[in-house]
Amino acid sequence: MLRLNSVFELLWNQALGFLSLFAALYSYKSPDCQITANLQTCSPSQFQSIFFFFSLYLFALAQGGHKPCLQAFGADQFDEKDPKECKDKSSFFNWWYFSTNLSIILSLFVLNYIQDNLSWALGFGIPCILMCLALIIFLLGTTTYRFCIPSDKRSPFVRIGLVFLNAAKNWRTTPVAISKEEEALGIMHYQGSQQFKFLHKALVAPDDSKEDGQVCSITQIEEAKAVLRLAPIWTTCLGYAIVFSQVGTLFTKQGVTMDRSITSSLQIPAASLQSFSCLAIVVSISIYDRILVPIARSITRKSSGITMLQRIGTGMVLSFLSMVIAALVESQRLKIAAEHGLVDMPKATVPMSVWWLVPQYLICGISDVFVTVGLQEFFYDQVPIELKSIGLALYLSIFGIGSFLSSFLISVVEKATRGLGRDSWFSDNLNRAHIDYFYWLLTGISAAAFAAYLYFAKSYTYNRRNSL
Repeated sequence: MLRLNSVFELLWNQALGFLSLFAALYSYKSPDCQITANLQTCSPSQFQSIFFFFSLYLFALAQGGHKPCLQAFGADQFDEKDPKECKDKSSFFNWWYFSTNLSIILSLFVLNYIQDNLSWALGFGIPCILMCLALIIFLLGTTTYRFCIPSDKRSPFVRIGLVFLNAAKNWRTTPVAISKEEEALGIMHYQGSQQFKFLHKALVAPDDSKEDGQVCSITQIEEAKAVLRLAPIWTTCLGYAIVFSQVGTLFTKQGVTMDRSITSSLQIPAASLQSFSCLAIVVSISIYDRILVPIARSITRKSSGITMLQRIGTGMVLSFLSMVIAALVESQRLKIAAEHGLVDMPKATVPMSVWWLVPQYLICGISDVFVTVGLQEFFYDQVPIELKSIGLALYLSIFGIGSFLSSFLISVVEKATRGLGRDSWFSDNLNRAHIDYFYWLLTGISAAAFAAYLYFAKSYTYNRRNSL
């Protein structure tokens, strides 16, 4: 894990270095520059374009590998058998996300200013230098880290894959034969063992052979069950991820059309409204970890205050509420645009303050504290010990696939609502569009996803006693 963290962090540094180099090279005048109406326009060369996109893809690869590996490695530093460290571990994911969003706020206000007013090369160079320092500090602590030593030398993918393979080979095995094998192994029945009972067919050796490695142990089967139990939770959380994707897209489009004046000469950029979500996250995490968790802990006697699934469900309810508010605000915006005769004036500013959007940003941020951090802890805690980083990668994939589903849904709705003499819900003229209808659609999706989540969460069996 330590090596993986170092490799991905090096790739991250390299990507930032490439972006800084590209920005520095592109700032020089190119022979393709043209002077038009006192403005200089330049087209990058083919090499520059390839170099730029290579840097972006390298950055995405590094970030995708670095986040789950480093987060899992950080959580592994806590001893679950120690009561105090067990409590601290519950807070680890909270403060991890707190730090992440605090850095986003600093980036929005500091790095954006540097990139827009000073230099893009400097704007990419500063985080590159900071990442180099972070890597050095990380490596200096090598002798103090705790490392998990797996009891089984085989890859967890091999162990779990063998369970599904043997269960498939033994699909004709009768329940009587499975029961005899369980009795011979002295396996005690409990609630979790009744789930995915078909996997117990892997206890029987294929073709009745008892060769080493061919018969799966009950530990392997329980590992496979633990992974399989995650599938319904993962699937139902995609509804939340679709809603989450709107914060940086449709919410911003709404803000562009509204009155963003702070003073007579100063306007707030529409994209800067996303900082309200980050601020809500930073404040909410502090309140949640320092006030709500101790109160809940005294009532429930759980180290985390409430269970991980309860936390995720609470966030999904708040996400549903944010869509209701977003739909109502957009309906009001359209009404005001119509009252002032601005329906056919897409570039005109609707006389409605952009601060109307703040509640939906704030609620989305608060819901993120419950769902995102809850998912991080859940997918870390509920996978076999050697698959912690894979579990966190699964959590990240919810938001990646959710973004794709959001784009797909928008494409489908765009085609379905567009017709002769009729504007689609996503018309370029936002005053003729109906984003409010789309928000109501997302409200319905959120409700359906939560209902399905509630069903699976109630029947979910935690695979670790300290998670109960």
